[in-house]
Amino acid sequence: MPPKPPQPGGSSSRPQKRKDPPSSSSNQNGPRNRTSKRAKINDARTILAQSSDAALNTNGELDLNSFLRAREFEIRALEDSMARCKDELMTRAFQQVPRDMRRRTASHNVKRVPKRLRERGAREMREDNTPTVDSAKRKPGSSRGRVRAETAKKLGVLAAKKKSKKGEGRDGDAGVETRAARPKIRKDRLNGPPKPKSKFRKRQIHKTWLPTHMWHAKRAKMTEPKKPLWRFSIPITCTEKSYRPTHRAGGARGAVAWDMSYMSTIGLEGPMESLEKVLKLVGFDDPSLWESKGEKWRSGKRSWSSWLSRGSKDERIQIGPSTVIWCSSQPDSTNEADHVPKKRPVRRVFVRVHPAAFLEVWTELLRVSKMQRPSVRLEDLRFEIGSIDITGPGATETLLGILHPYEDSASSQNSHEKTFHSLAGVTNASSLPSNSILAFSIMDPRLRYPPRPVKLPKANDEEANFSLLEMLSTWPVDASIPSPALFDRDTRWKATRLPAQKSINRRKALEKPGVYPSLKSTDPAIPIMLLASRSTASTSQQGTWTLLAPWKCILPIWYGLVHYPLSSGGNPRFGGINELRQTHFEHGVPMFPADYPGMDAGFAWEAEERERRKAEWERRPKGKRIEWTSLDLGAGRKGEIGRGWACDFERIIGIDPMPNAIITTETTQETQETLPPEPEKMKLESPIQHLPCKAFTTLLASSKSDMPLISFIATVRITLVTKGIASPCARVYRLPLAATNADQPDSIATSTSSHATRAEWLSILPPQTGSKPLPNPKKNKFQTTKVSLNAPISQRQRLLAQSLLQNPPLPYPAPAKVEDHPLVPDEEDLIGFVTTGEFNLAEGKGVAIGSVVVSKVLEGLRRPKEGKGKEGRLCIVRNAGEVVGRLARWEAV
Repeated sequence: MPPKPPQPGGSSSRPQKRKDPPSSSSNQNGPRNRTSKRAKINDARTILAQSSDAALNTNGELDLNSFLRAREFEIRALEDSMARCKDELMTRAFQQVPRDMRRRTASHNVKRVPKRLRERGAREMREDNTPTVDSAKRKPGSSRGRVRAETAKKLGVLAAKKKSKKGEGRDGDAGVETRAARPKIRKDRLNGPPKPKSKFRKRQIHKTWLPTHMWHAKRAKMTEPKKPLWRFSIPITCTEKSYRPTHRAGGARGAVAWDMSYMSTIGLEGPMESLEKVLKLVGFDDPSLWESKGEKWRSGKRSWSSWLSRGSKDERIQIGPSTVIWCSSQPDSTNEADHVPKKRPVRRVFVRVHPAAFLEVWTELLRVSKMQRPSVRLEDLRFEIGSIDITGPGATETLLGILHPYEDSASSQNSHEKTFHSLAGVTNASSLPSNSILAFSIMDPRLRYPPRPVKLPKANDEEANFSLLEMLSTWPVDASIPSPALFDRDTRWKATRLPAQKSINRRKALEKPGVYPSLKSTDPAIPIMLLASRSTASTSQQGTWTLLAPWKCILPIWYGLVHYPLSSGGNPRFGGINELRQTHFEHGVPMFPADYPGMDAGFAWEAEERERRKAEWERRPKGKRIEWTSLDLGAGRKGEIGRGWACDFERIIGIDPMPNAIITTETTQETQETLPPEPEKMKLESPIQHLPCKAFTTLLASSKSDMPLISFIATVRITLVTKGIASPCARVYRLPLAATNADQPDSIATSTSSHATRAEWLSILPPQTGSKPLPNPKKNKFQTTKVSLNAPISQRQRLLAQSLLQNPPLPYPAPAKVEDHPLVPDEEDLIGFVTTGEFNLAEGKGVAIGSVVVSKVLEGLRRPKEGKGKEGRLCIVRNAGEVVGRLARWEAV
């Protein structure tokens, strides 16, 4: 076949993607590079003008007509230059979008631009011949895409046939559509997740999507498809920069919300005596909970958070934190006819645990419940109840704007609904009674969408502020019974039968502009429960609201929440795992399971982090990664202690390092018979055990208590007393032993003198106000006196002569200023590792959360003549791969 003849001028027959650049006098057919672009802009800014000689005639007199024509030409040249400059420096429509609304494909897909800019964007694309993509006409670029396109086409044909057959009916009559049957909840067995839609079913084989997954997938970085977290697809962090905005929204102005539907809920049902025994056996054994102090908790008016544990031989092994909520008990009837012999009243309890420890908790509760007579039944409610956490000064305002009670009239509202509406003006959830509960029913949030700002009392309104404080102090909710609707299975199922979005849109269209549609009898009531919790005992830290609702009702609530207009400006922010960990870190609270490596769930997290850090280290070129074996720690010490990418507690307790395997503590979503096969991984048991804060504090206060096993670790909060920050996997040392050369052999004295002494580290400690500073043995001997700018000439000359004649003289050239830090202690003084550490924006300095070996801490505190006063809580923190240590102070948390 002969080749095609070339087109005239060498141009292709296809249309050009961009317009040809306009020709100019300074750039004729030149390349479109930086020089040509600069010349083009200069031409656009050039304004042509006429000289004044053109307006004068031969006699030197002013010709009015020529003068006006010359000025007219200059004015038009000015207008033309302004228009050309605007065209050259014009910003396109997709560049006018705020950073949080920008999309990667907005430059060639007008549908990715907000509606207010779509017309302008389409016009710009037409003018520039921008190549656009039509999804209906786009051809697949790979074999996989072609197969998917053919499969989608076949599925469309089958769906059309199925729809036509469904309309005909079996007997020729119109088909009747029915709702799906109520899903069954099996007792004492695990329940599977809700069946997803067919087009999303293949994406949820080994994991489950949260109710807000589609919303988060467009705005956050999610877990990898083949590496879910706790068998859920969970948002990790926002796609935009969010560290400082999260800090401001969570503490100064605004609010931060999380979809916490991955938190697991277990339902217990049985007599009161049996439930009490079960809870005592799993860790709720505080005597005050079962006396008059815990009466509000047992009546469903308060929640209670505590640590769950399980028995193993003669010791208790910690599992993880949990929150227990009792269903409110109905008051006894006063009618004598009702007082007939009945069975023991059945009570219900919700136990909310972290998904990392769900399987361990479920197994222990199932074992303990079968030992009771009468027995206690368990229900797996992970996919029945979802939750949302929100914190910040605008959290209460946001909830007031989106949660509308099902009964509009004030006379029909109960005490919980009235109290909730009277919270306008509360900027901190910790100002409410600790662990308080508000339970009532709300209407479909889509009927009040978009949300409108709530009318808040003025800050200088003393009467409103006094009434709010009076209400918070008396808390009238305690006199009423919370609604038990969320505990009822039928009520939860009816709440999920929400009307379609199209029907709600039709109802909105029938109303007047700005008027919400009225409530109908067919609209279901959504039972909710609000929990007000505190991260610490102090009320100065921001509290957190936890919203519990049916699983399928979380998404409509979430849409209203993230679009609520705050009075401080903007909308509430959303967060992922990283933002949740940041909030815990700034409040000084460890986060489970990341900061608890002494538990099975925490050690599994640490094993995964080890694999991730090691893979990241191996991906780096050899010239840009840390060589752990060649690290020089001074005094002849070479190499990092343990593995640099791990919190190597195995090195401290003296056992072989664990291989790169993960403890099988994942939560199953189906029964064991239907679990999909997973890659084989070595089953490991945690070599360390967590010691609770209360027991650790007791050991610190007593100097004669027995020394615990070396495998026990405790969680501490580390605050650096000098500059610097501590990163994860940083090594934590205790202060070295005070050396006395008279009591030691010559070899030991020589090695000790080469290392940093205890006095050298204590000299770094900043002096307290009014106290004499500690001597610094390594004080710089070349000290010069600073000369004041207002000093007279004679004083300047005298100080200069002193500096020139001092002995020894100042070195020339001046040596580089090097910070001389003491050497870090030896491996025998290593007591723990940092699990979370960075610069704390709330305190303005470096802070860290870590774990320390209890026996080594007590050994250092019980040394003779040491550990007295505040010196016993000092430690040295050294980042992995670095040689510089930082002085810090630790406290038990």
